[in-house]
Amino acid sequence: MASRASHSSSANSVQPWDAFDTGWYLTHNYGTLRDDDQEIIHRTGDHFAATCGGAGRGIDVGTGANLYPALTMLPYCEELTLSDRASSNVDWLRREVMDYSALWDRYWAELAGKGRYSPVVDPRAALARVATVRQGDIFRLPAARWDIGTMFFVAESLSSERAEFELAVAKFVCCLVPGAPFAAAFMAHSHGYLVGDRTFPAVAIGVDDVARSLEGIAHNVHITKIATTAPLRQGYDGMILVLGHAGATAPGGEGRR
Repeated sequence: MASRASHSSSANSVQPWDAFDTGWYLTHNYGTLRDDDQEIIHRTGDHFAATCGGAGRGIDVGTGANLYPALTMLPYCEELTLSDRASSNVDWLRREVMDYSALWDRYWAELAGKGRYSPVVDPRAALARVATVRQGDIFRLPAARWDIGTMFFVAESLSSERAEFELAVAKFVCCLVPGAPFAAAFMAHSHGYLVGDRTFPAVAIGVDDVARSLEGIAHNVHITKIATTAPLRQGYDGMILVLGHAGATAPGGEGRR
């Protein structure tokens, strides 16, 4: 579930995810291409273009109503799993990936001129061909299965428990094979968020918290704070983008930096 007001401490397991208002979230968060999302798309596309080899198996964890992480992986996947816990998001995704709406054309246009994105003349058909939507729990992801991965606005936005944030990050990174490139994004210092008429919790994390959560499980990690002149909502302080590779060390033994 991809997630971006205040909430008492509560675990992920007690949240009303199946009542998540996907349509409201889509319109509010992605109806217009924002400058911060635009920067994230460009940085992620460049990262994958510089680090990905042949086509493999990809995963987007907690997709929610956001297709742009999947689009950044599209040229590099012969199989692409879109995983989410909320049944409302899963139902929407199963319809959307078969012939995604024109809303996503402006997002794809940010990638279309880059390297291996250029030859993808029909991204709608390409996504419909490779994507599989699965309802699943981030805490039950299998280890070392996928060759490339994304997780955007999920780990900090599934509960108010710091331990669950850290576990979610670890489960995401460790579901990738060692050396696999990944991109992850977080809302910085979020105090929770409103979706329709429901409030969902968050963990108020910063750059240092994200860096610590990746120690010993990722290498070649680059963390960028993404600012905007027009905040999406109140109660957060920009976005954090992480680009890196799974595993404590690179295949040749290079450590995390």
